Amino acid sequence: MPQALATAEQAARTPHSHAGDQTGWRFYRAAQQPSWADPARRDEVCADLSGRPVLTRLPDLLQLRRELADVAAGDAHVLQAGDCAEDFAECTAEHAVRKERALVRLADTVAVSTGLPVVRIGRIAGQFAKPRSAPTEDVDGRPLPAFRGHIVNSEAPDAAARRHDPERMLRAYRAAKTVADAIEGRHDRSPAIGRRTWISHEALVMDYETALVRFDESAGGWFLGSTHLPWIGERTRHSEGAHVRLLADVMNPVACKVSGKAKPQDLLDVVERLDPEREPGRLTLISRFGKDEVRTHLPALAQAVKNAGHPVVWLCDPMHGNTYKASNGLKTRRLDDVSDEIRGFVSALRGVGIRPGGLHLETAAEDVTECVGANVPDEGALTARYTSLCDPRLNPVQASLAVDTFLSAL
Repeated sequence: MPQALATAEQAARTPHSHAGDQTGWRFYRAAQQPSWADPARRDEVCADLSGRPVLTRLPDLLQLRRELADVAAGDAHVLQAGDCAEDFAECTAEHAVRKERALVRLADTVAVSTGLPVVRIGRIAGQFAKPRSAPTEDVDGRPLPAFRGHIVNSEAPDAAARRHDPERMLRAYRAAKTVADAIEGRHDRSPAIGRRTWISHEALVMDYETALVRFDESAGGWFLGSTHLPWIGERTRHSEGAHVRLLADVMNPVACKVSGKAKPQDLLDVVERLDPEREPGRLTLISRFGKDEVRTHLPALAQAVKNAGHPVVWLCDPMHGNTYKASNGLKTRRLDDVSDEIRGFVSALRGVGIRPGGLHLETAAEDVTECVGANVPDEGALTARYTSLCDPRLNPVQASLAVDTFLSAL
C-alpha cells in the first residue's frame, strides 16, 4: 500500500473528540460568526442540514490526500482558483461548467509546461462566506451591517437585506449541491477529461459546517461533508479557536492561510494541531503576504515548519496581500503586484530548500475588469465589467499571465 494512503487510512481509523457534535465547537471561541436575527430558526436549520446528504464522500477525500501527498513530494502541482465569493444566482450547472473549464485550461498550461500532473481545486460549491474587518460598512453615507457572503446576508444596500438570516444556510446548501453535482456529473460522463476537479471553500460559518460533519463507521472517524478541502482564513487560524479545533478533528485534507502577521511559534502551534502525525497530503499552507513582505517573512516561517517535520504543501495566494482602493473607490489589485508576489514566493521557498506547490487565485470565468493590468489598462477601465460580490478577481487573460509568471519562476 502506498505510504500516503496508508497514513490517511490509519488516521481514518482514529476516532476524534469534537467534530460531528454540534455543540463541541462551542467550547472554543469562534471568530467571525453571524449574529443570526432568529436563533430559534437557526437551530431548526442546523437540525435540517444535519439530516441532509453531504456533498463529499470519504473515499474521495482520501484520494485527494493521495494527490496532495504527491504535491508535497514534488511530483505534482496544485492550481486552486475561483470566485472570491460565490453568487447564489450563478450556482447553476451551466455556470459550474464554465468555471471548471476555465480552471482546467489554467491547470493544463501548468501540466504541459512542467510535465507533472496538476491537482485542480475550485473555490466553488460552497464559497459563500466572507470574513470582514468590521461589523459595519459605509454604504452611500449610511452605516449598514457588512456584507458577509450569501450564506449570511445580501449585498443589497438596505438594512433588511443585510440582516443575518439563518434561512440562507439552506439556500447555500442547495446552491452548493447543484454546483457539486454538475462538476461530479461532468467527470463521470467524460472520464477522458482526466483528473477530477475538487471543491473547496473557507470553512467559516460554524453552524453550517458542523451540521455537515458525519461519522464514518467503517473508518471510525469524522469527516466534513460540505467540501473536499476546507481552509481556515487569516482571521480564524488561532490554534485554540473553534475553526482550528473543528478541522483538526476531521479526516479531510485541510488548509490554512498564512500572512506576515504570523509568528513562527504561532504558526507551529496551528500546524501541530492540524497535522500532529506529520502526514503527507494532510495540510496545505496558503501564503498571502503581499509583494513587499513575502521575501522577508515567508522564509523564516517555511523554515520553521520544515524543521518541525511537517510535509506541508505550500501554495501562493498573491491576491489578498495586494488589495488596494482605486481612486473611484473600487477595491482592486495590480497584476504587476500579483506577479511580483508569485516570483517572491518561489524565490523564498527555493531559498530554504522547499518546492513551491502551486497557486491559489481569485479568478472569474468571464472577461471581468476588476484588476488592473493586461487587458484592463488602468483604473478608469475597472467600471466596465466589475461584478465581484466582494474582492476583485483576475479575468482569464490576467489569470493566464499569473500562471505564466509562476512557471517562469520555477
